[in-house]
Amino acid sequence: MARIAGVNIPTNKRVIVALQYIHGIGGKKAEEICEKVQIPAERRVAQLTDAEVLQIRETIDRDYLVEGDLRRETSMNIKRLMDLGCYRGLRHRRQLPVRGQRTHTNARTRKGKAKPIAGKKK
Repeated sequence: MARIAGVNIPTNKRVIVALQYIHGIGGKKAEEICEKVQIPAERRVAQLTDAEVLQIRETIDRDYLVEGDLRRETSMNIKRLMDLGCYRGLRHRRQLPVRGQRTHTNARTRKGKAKPIAGKKK
């Protein structure tokens, strides 16, 4: 089992698919990494040599922001918005949808389970 960027990637999958298990790497970035390291698209993780795994690891460390660093940067950006007191920050603080979605109905994922209001029914 190969360990890249602190994540155990599955051995029986193709390299492009397996790299997507790392937070911050999607399909496009996985293809770019394989191109840089010159690994064929149909190669599986189990077929990689130690040198190729090392090259992938170095490429990711050098060129991409992944896992802990990416999560930290994202949370710092949200914290900055909340400290500024801007509209988006206030929406984050109140745990409401941030990107203009309606909240009269829907938005249950963000707001949580519906709370019944006592004495509402007549």
